[in-house]
Amino acid sequence: MFCSKIIMEVLPNIHLLGMLTITYTLVFRKKALWPIYVYVMLNGLYAGFNMWWVPYLYIWTILWGITMLLPRQMPRVAQYIVYPIVCSAHGIAFGALYAPAQALMFGMNFEQTVAWVLAGLPFDLMHGIGNVFVGTLIVPLSDLLRKLMSRR
Repeated sequence: MFCSKIIMEVLPNIHLLGMLTITYTLVFRKKALWPIYVYVMLNGLYAGFNMWWVPYLYIWTILWGITMLLPRQMPRVAQYIVYPIVCSAHGIAFGALYAPAQALMFGMNFEQTVAWVLAGLPFDLMHGIGNVFVGTLIVPLSDLLRKLMSRR
């Protein structure tokens, strides 16, 4: 997860993190929290444990939780639609999910928080568009990962 983020930093708000979070959750369920939080810690070590990092403690867990709530026996056709949409929705909502921590850390009132979210909306839309495309990899990669894990 961490390496993919570093490699893809040249693209604005486009990365594999949402796709990998969903894929790991589908395959490993509760154990998917391990790679998620290893990523969060590595990110903090690499870029510094600063205020920007605090929301990472919960933002990826929200995507994990939403994925955990999805039906496990979803029809295959639905998987190819639902997973990229969930991945995309998380990208679009990223700024809004980030906002509570920002508001608390910087003493922002409701209007300021809404303005902050709206100002970041173009970046969140790019994030969502990128996530819908990389989200198309979730089903084949989760199939591959299950197959590889069954060989152990």
